[in-house]
Amino acid sequence: MVLDKGIAKKTAELLLQINAIKLEPENPFTWASGWKSPIYCDNRVMLSYPEIRNFVREEMAKQVENLYGKPDVIAGVATGAIGIGILVAEALGLPFIYVRPEPKSHGRQNQIEGYLEHGQNVVVIEDLISTGKSSLNAVKALKEQGAHVKGMVAIFTYGFPVATDNFEKENVELHTLSDYDHLIEQASETHYIKESQLKTLLQWRIDPQQWK
Repeated sequence: MVLDKGIAKKTAELLLQINAIKLEPENPFTWASGWKSPIYCDNRVMLSYPEIRNFVREEMAKQVENLYGKPDVIAGVATGAIGIGILVAEALGLPFIYVRPEPKSHGRQNQIEGYLEHGQNVVVIEDLISTGKSSLNAVKALKEQGAHVKGMVAIFTYGFPVATDNFEKENVELHTLSDYDHLIEQASETHYIKESQLKTLLQWRIDPQQWK
């Protein structure tokens, strides 16, 4: 759920500006899942641009505090959200931990890196939501360690119905700075995309798995 339309469009504008999000309907990307897609998102690019990363850090920190007050700990989902998660934790003056996709195969075999006490309130930071499975896997790991996960704040979501269903099923609250609808609106208004491309981008969202 996007809380502020202005922030959503501004975030989309900045991510397009630095090619953290690319829209190429004529030359679709192939995702790791095998899906063909006219959009590719790599929000880690933002970390190389101080002004933009500061904007994202401040807006995410504001959302965390407005929605949940100050939790005990900020958790980032590895690896994409480690950087922004640290920045948000720093802005709020809070401890930071991160969650691996699975436990390490050696050493202490940690899945959660950093210090977490049983019963602590945690807000999870994510960079991108597609189906939500990897993000919710991190939430599961935190809960298994006794954390009280208050919610998740992410930079961007594609807004797939499957993601909404997955978060509702796990009873996890998700808020994002921006999403696909605001991105397309911003790209269209600023003539980043043509009218013909807009049609393709809207069609893709209807059935991304079958889109060619």
